[in-house]
Amino acid sequence: QVQLVESGGGLVQAGGSLRLSCAASGSIRSINSMGWYRQAPGKQRELVAQVPSTGTTTYADSVKGRFTISRDNANNAVNLQMSSLKPEDTAVYYCNARIVIWTDLRVRNYWGKGTLVTVSS
Repeated sequence: QVQLVESGGGLVQAGGSLRLSCAASGSIRSINSMGWYRQAPGKQRELVAQVPSTGTTTYADSVKGRFTISRDNANNAVNLQMSSLKPEDTAVYYCNARIVIWTDLRVRNYWGKGTLVTVSS
């Protein structure tokens, strides 16, 4: 009933920039938060950045000052502008959204399929 579709991953050299985008579609009543997680090979999935419908945006310490998350409420979308990329940023990046759908008033967690970001040294 809800789909999250990511775009914008790819290969970039260290110091470069990439922009990730994610759009949610389906029977959406409201979106509580949208954000990005990442999972590097052999590591657990970790929060990169998250923006709630109200309140403070959260960033992982490792990306503060380099990544900027922005939300497009009109289009149920979230973007992640990544700058000064480092090889350690290499990971699969997953879009996440906590959404209430029309047929069920509970807040549910939804995930995109992931987009690979590779930063070469």
